[in-house]
Amino acid sequence: MTAEFLESALWELPAADRALVQAYGSGPSRTPPSDHVHHAFEAHAARRPHATAVEHLGESLTYAELDARAGLLAEVLVRGGVRPGDHVGLFLTRSISMVVGVLAVLKAGASYVPQDVSTTPEATLRRVVRAARIDVVLTTSADAVPGDLASVVEIDALPGASTFCRTVTTAESDVAAVVFTGPHGVRVSHAGLCNLLLTAPGSLGVTPGTRVAQLLDISSDLAMWEVLGTLANGGTLVLRGEDAEDAASTADVLITTPGVLASLSPDACRRVRTVVVAGERCPRALADTWARRTAFHHAWGPTEATIVSTVQRYEPDAGPLTVGRPVPNTTAYVLGDDLSPRPVGEVGEVWVGGAGVTPGYAGDLDLTSLRLRPDPFLGGDRLMFRTRELGRWTADGELEHHGRAGDQVEVLGYRFELDTVTAALEHADDCERAATLVHDGRLVGFISPRTAVPEVARRAVSQRLPHYCVPTLIVPLDALPTTERGKVDRRALLSCLDGRRSPALRA
Repeated sequence: MTAEFLESALWELPAADRALVQAYGSGPSRTPPSDHVHHAFEAHAARRPHATAVEHLGESLTYAELDARAGLLAEVLVRGGVRPGDHVGLFLTRSISMVVGVLAVLKAGASYVPQDVSTTPEATLRRVVRAARIDVVLTTSADAVPGDLASVVEIDALPGASTFCRTVTTAESDVAAVVFTGPHGVRVSHAGLCNLLLTAPGSLGVTPGTRVAQLLDISSDLAMWEVLGTLANGGTLVLRGEDAEDAASTADVLITTPGVLASLSPDACRRVRTVVVAGERCPRALADTWARRTAFHHAWGPTEATIVSTVQRYEPDAGPLTVGRPVPNTTAYVLGDDLSPRPVGEVGEVWVGGAGVTPGYAGDLDLTSLRLRPDPFLGGDRLMFRTRELGRWTADGELEHHGRAGDQVEVLGYRFELDTVTAALEHADDCERAATLVHDGRLVGFISPRTAVPEVARRAVSQRLPHYCVPTLIVPLDALPTTERGKVDRRALLSCLDGRRSPALRA
């Protein structure tokens, strides 16, 4: 069963395309077993109290211990005035206390706003506090948080959780978290999280005993998939230390970006059986390497649609690497400028609808109304989100990603997408990863590893694309630099070209 599109929204399409757009654009109908993500965690804590919930650098908590500590902190928050609908800052570094804080805020009926204080400047923390209207910030005694930001509570300074009287929170926020992917905070709902995390394929086969590595920046939306996806399904969350591979090598499941995955050795991660990547384009060679060893999922979607909207179970050498099909209860539309659906095979802008669409942006009604529109395909009060990404449906119903709508550049008077050039560079036999940007009016490619030959990469582009898409300069690097969120760091690449050699680019 899938959602039925309204006929009035499809009438401009040829008759043969109407059924295909409906079939391709609508995920299967499923009913998540919980409507609030922490309730799913609590159910596992009740059933398997002695199972290990979280590990970090030799320390661990069982489900019962984690539930008790989170309950105590939730009581502190409620007695301190936190109410359903409030936003509570979670400003700290990766630790078991971080996990306690996430669950405590949800138990208090509020929404958490995560920021990693080891990488986030104070000015950004202050902007987040203002934008999300945060009155209370959770941190630890080891993390430096300015005392005048808000009312600060140190998680690790609380008394033991053996005896305390819990105030029952009858009202709960529909919003679980506010995630800042840039200047704007996206309000991510419990319903959207449960829809992704508690149904396949987003549940990733996680069950009690499954070990999931937590590798990513805690302020990213993918980190929600790592943390809450594990605990809501009864798994064991393995928090990384300085070396990501140490945690990954003991895990069964990895949820990460292609940039972080490329830094891991498959031979060192022989236990891993399931991998999902999202957040940026994935090189075909990287997907092939891991898909030969694991169940490899290539996912795509904006934070505004609850982490990801579509997923492909990719099989090596079996077909193109796409972003797959809509996850359950979710829809995807390829539309023209007039918001009419494009026929199968034609490129258009991707909009997403259904259960994953978030309530919009914290404190910014204008931006919310700009990016969220009434959904003409589902009707009623349903909304769809404008992703500003380009895509098309393949003949067999897979969504192909064609870059950002605003990612076109103009070189030598010709307009084209940078992602097209990057994909061509990665077709070179000795190139594992690539990136492309424009610097001083010329097209520049970056390839890794350093042993990759620029002329071979240049030839790979010229064989596939017009002459104006061939980079005038190709720079080999040991590895492409990544940001704290695991994506290619374009600023670091630019600094290399400008002569301001970034530490990440030093030989």
